[in-house]
Amino acid sequence: MVSPVSAHTAASAKGASQHTVLYNGRNASHQLHVLIVGCGMGGLAAAHCLGKAGHKVTIFEAAAAIGEVGAGIQVTPNVSRLLRRWGAGAALETVGVRPEAIVLRRYSSGERVGYTRWADMDDKYGAPYYHIHRADLHKLLFDLAEPHMTLRLKSQVVSVDPDAPSLTLASGEVVHGDLIVGADGVKSMIQRVVLGHTNPAEPTGDAVYRAIVPSSLLLADPELKELVDVPEMTGWMGPQRHVMAYNIRGKNEYNIVLAHPDDGSVESWTAEGSADKMRADFADFEPRLGKILGFVKSTLKWRLMDRKPLSTWIHPSHRVILLGDACHPMLPYRAQGAAMAIEDGAVLGNLLSRLTHPSQLPALLKGYEALRLPRTAETQNQSRLNQKIFHLPDGPEQEKRDADMRKGTEVELKRWREGRQAPEDKLAGSANQWADEDKNMAQFAYDADEAAEKWWREGGERRVGAGMREEARL
Repeated sequence: MVSPVSAHTAASAKGASQHTVLYNGRNASHQLHVLIVGCGMGGLAAAHCLGKAGHKVTIFEAAAAIGEVGAGIQVTPNVSRLLRRWGAGAALETVGVRPEAIVLRRYSSGERVGYTRWADMDDKYGAPYYHIHRADLHKLLFDLAEPHMTLRLKSQVVSVDPDAPSLTLASGEVVHGDLIVGADGVKSMIQRVVLGHTNPAEPTGDAVYRAIVPSSLLLADPELKELVDVPEMTGWMGPQRHVMAYNIRGKNEYNIVLAHPDDGSVESWTAEGSADKMRADFADFEPRLGKILGFVKSTLKWRLMDRKPLSTWIHPSHRVILLGDACHPMLPYRAQGAAMAIEDGAVLGNLLSRLTHPSQLPALLKGYEALRLPRTAETQNQSRLNQKIFHLPDGPEQEKRDADMRKGTEVELKRWREGRQAPEDKLAGSANQWADEDKNMAQFAYDADEAAEKWWREGGERRVGAGMREEARL
């Protein structure tokens, strides 16, 4: 196993993007200067893909330095296929951990209720599933984007002229470009520009503790050793609460996420929580979890707010658009927040690699929205559903849920024993959404580039051409 420090060092994709060819070598013959607000996962993915498409990219970041806080994150096949394509596959394999399965358990006893095997994701969906530290994923995306962008730190955007288009910075400087991409997160200022108002945030009633403990502590305990030796995502489901835990950084660290009723926390990745309060909140969970929480020295606490899908991501000027959490923030119950933002960047870059004339931009941006808004809205819905499923109180509904998950477990184990790639029963509507094969295919087999290419073939080219003809007529 690699140490956590060396794992972050190994999270390097420097130079990788200079040896990859995207979009069949296609570059936009009409170059845009794209101003991206926000240097998070989505902003960096967009910078990389737009740069590879032939555009000039500048990222504006309010922070004085680049760094990603937080803890573990899940890189599902719909994202790992992109990272492989972009040249970061080897680094991802080094710093990530491939989970063998997801196991869902009763909170009080630890009894296994749900089980879905993940070790064969590469065979089933064309790319693997990884658990990774957020900082490592951010570093890989930064390395991919760096050759294709100018990064401006300490550059807080205070206003936007959507028609120019231009950004005004806190320093008073006005920066002009051709397209502004708002990748400025859940509290997006660019969203207000696009919509004319802020999409209201609704409390979910939940908050989340996040913590990391050294895996060596688990390995030293015979009751906990298996949680590291067999890398699974383990979920404990309880009344109004649940826990997800998994290995990261070469199985040197064990990541724990604990959802519980909100008691006045804030919506922030960096707010400190009380480790003692966390232990008290989960004191009725099985003894193994109690042992793990006993290792926690400090924790972050994050209030979960929900936001409904937007009506549009595009300003009427067609010069300002939204991406990532700025337009579709995800609750963490489906592990798709960063994935959706990275997919956004991939689709946007692919579509704008076809730009040959300014008049094509509105139709290409409408294609971006048409491809991305329905998918992200459905993923938001699935995340909300898991909150309800995981947090059922003890009683008839919980017993029905557990019986449904046990059925899925039997089907999955039978498939595995018989060596089949797909089960005969697709388990549609399963309470364990990771057992629902149709949902898995839609979520994990998705290829952002293929989706963009298909849009072009199936009417996009015609719509873009019609836009050019209309401008010529005018």
